[in-house]
Amino acid sequence: MPMQRVFSGIQPSGVPQLGNYLGAIRHWVQLQSEYMCLFCLVDMHAITVWQNPEELRHHTLTQTAVLLASGIDAQKHILFNQSAVYAHARLGWIFNCITRLGWLNRMTQFKDKTGKDRENYSSGLYVYPNLMAADILAYKATHVPVGEDQKQHLELTNDIAQKFNHDYGVTFFPQVTPLIPPTAARIMSLRDGTKKMSKSDPSSQSRIDLTDDADTIRLKIRRAKTDTEPLPTHPDELTERPEAKNLVSIYAALTNTTINHVLETYQGQGFSTFKTALTEVVINTLTPIGQETERLLNDKTYLLETLRNGAERANALADPIVSEVEKIVGFLS
Repeated sequence: MPMQRVFSGIQPSGVPQLGNYLGAIRHWVQLQSEYMCLFCLVDMHAITVWQNPEELRHHTLTQTAVLLASGIDAQKHILFNQSAVYAHARLGWIFNCITRLGWLNRMTQFKDKTGKDRENYSSGLYVYPNLMAADILAYKATHVPVGEDQKQHLELTNDIAQKFNHDYGVTFFPQVTPLIPPTAARIMSLRDGTKKMSKSDPSSQSRIDLTDDADTIRLKIRRAKTDTEPLPTHPDELTERPEAKNLVSIYAALTNTTINHVLETYQGQGFSTFKTALTEVVINTLTPIGQETERLLNDKTYLLETLRNGAERANALADPIVSEVEKIVGFLS
C-alpha cells in the first residue's frame, strides 16, 4: 500500500491568528501522529496579491516560528517554503496547460476576491488553483486538510489529475482525499460576527494574533462586539446573534466541547462574566505559543536552517516525480 502522505499549505502574508490556529494549525499538529506530513509556507501564492518584499520575508520567518511553537515537528515531518522547491513552478506550468478555462471560471473564490474589479487582478490569482494542484501532486499527496473555502480547489486538483492521466494514457497521479477537521471551527471577526476573522483585516482589534501577549488578548476580548442580551439556553437562539455565537464558538473550540455545553454552563449570564472566562481560556492556550514564537524569532539562523533542511527533503521527494511528469509530456531529459 502506498504511503499516506499529507500536504498542507498556509500563506505567509501576515501573522497567523486564532482562526488559522483553530481552523488549520491545531488540526495539522494532530495529523502528525497518523501521516507523513509536508507543511508548506506558500510564498508563491502570497505574491498573487502584491506583497512588500521585506514584510514577506519577515512574515515567512514568523509563520515558521508560529508553526514550530504550535507543535509542528520539523524533524519527523517536513516544513519548508514553497519558492525553495522549483518542482512547484515546473508542475504548475504543466497544469496551466492541462486545466480548461471553463474550470477556472467556475472557481467561486476568485469571484469573491475580485468582485466587479476582476480585470485589475493578477493572472496569478486566476490560475492560483493550478499551482495549488501542483503543490499537492508534486508529492503525490494522498490527503489534504481543507476548510470550506478550499474544497472546490481540491475538487479541481482531482479533475486535473484525472485529465492528465487520461490525456497521456497513464495512471500516474492519485486521487486526493480531503481531510475535514471533525469539529471545524469557523472563527469570525471580533468586530463583525458576519465576517471571517482574517490576518489581512485592517483592524487589529478584529482578530487575536498568535503572537499577542496576555494583556493584548484581554483588551481585545473586552472590546469584542456583543449584544445586550444574556446568553441563551439553546444554540438555535444564537442564529440571529452572530457576535454572541462567535464568542461561544471560540470558547467551545478551545475547550474541545460543544456550544450546547458552553450554554448549559453560562446560560442567563451577561457577557461581562462570559468574556472573563473566555479570556482565561484564550490566554492559557495562546500565551505559551506566543512566548515560544518570540524565543524562536530571536534565533533566525535556526529558523532559516529549518526551512533549508525542509526544502532539501521536499525537493528529494518532488523532483523525481515532476521529472517523470516532464518525461511523460515529452520534454527532453
